[in-house]
Amino acid sequence: MSLPTPAARLKSLPPYPFALLTQRVRELNQQGYDVIGLDIGSPDMPPPEGVIDELYRSARQPDHHGYAGYKGTPEFRVSVAQYYERRFGVKLDPEKQVLPLLGSKEGIVNLSLAYLDRGDVALVPDIGYPAYSMGALLANGEVEWLPIREENAYLPDMSTLPVDVLKRAKLVWVNYPNNPTGATAERDFYQHMVDYCRAHNILLASDNPYCEVTFDGYTAGSALEADGALDCTIEFVSFSKSHNMAGWRLGAAVGNPDAIKTLLTVKSNVDSGHFQAIYDAGIMAFDEVPQAWINERNLVYQRRRDLILDALPHIGLTAHKPKGSLYVWGRVAEGDGASYAEQALMKAHVSIAPGAIYGPGGTNYVRFSVGVADDRLEEALARLKKWYTSR
Repeated sequence: MSLPTPAARLKSLPPYPFALLTQRVRELNQQGYDVIGLDIGSPDMPPPEGVIDELYRSARQPDHHGYAGYKGTPEFRVSVAQYYERRFGVKLDPEKQVLPLLGSKEGIVNLSLAYLDRGDVALVPDIGYPAYSMGALLANGEVEWLPIREENAYLPDMSTLPVDVLKRAKLVWVNYPNNPTGATAERDFYQHMVDYCRAHNILLASDNPYCEVTFDGYTAGSALEADGALDCTIEFVSFSKSHNMAGWRLGAAVGNPDAIKTLLTVKSNVDSGHFQAIYDAGIMAFDEVPQAWINERNLVYQRRRDLILDALPHIGLTAHKPKGSLYVWGRVAEGDGASYAEQALMKAHVSIAPGAIYGPGGTNYVRFSVGVADDRLEEALARLKKWYTSR
């Protein structure tokens, strides 16, 4: 027999780029090569010990193994709301303005499914997290690329949008501290975006997983701090980066109550929420983990960032010093990012992410992750220097 034809929507949906990259690295490792991965933004250090202890404590409770509810536990939603008030001065209704997620990526894609139909437009930075565009394509929507450029501090210029596209736009994505560029944005930018979205009836989708990963004394903000933001904004946060819990798949969407309700309509038909012990561990992370733990962790990342920046002139790359995120975004001096990353992989056995993975604006760049142990990072940089100088 032959299987049915896959859904037509998959014809416009390419394979997820990191799935392909991971497979290539696995194949090389199986061939006996020791490939060092500087590509995936996965923290290499564990979560705080108290978070792990709370997971164990909660999992030992005999009544914690049933469904925890489509909206998670009330206690978790309260914890998220209290975090936003404490961290950003933003007051949220835990019942109507907070929705737990199975990691923020799930919420990002489901938001597109919740809002986009055929002919609708998502405004997506042309250098950005692939899930923004993949979600739109999966929903049969259209992607309008927003140019973000070095000379404009990697902030989008909304003035260039064609009128016909603007009329069909339903979502616009922003992400600061930014993946992959490490760029940051201040409150005046968020205010501009909120005013723009209110004027044009567009939902502002702010992806903010790196707000606790910052360097050199910088403090990241939230789009919800802007005046009127709750009229038009939904924001995503993730414990993956804030507390080194990437594999735990815990995040939250917060903001406009109608957008939260719409997202829940999709989620409640797709998943049944998390294991209660995960929620309890998340509460411990937000309520009990001291800022000193985050600061100490960030100093490790900052040191690795500086090691990469120091190496770039010796391996044919240039970069601005990022104040946040897990990444260094390097411009290739000769050729393009894809060919550079391919040669680094095959000749130095170091895997870095080609910039084109993040959209058409990333062609001349590559991305390094600081989520790798110090000794492996130092070895990777030494290999890259040896390869590049001996070409």
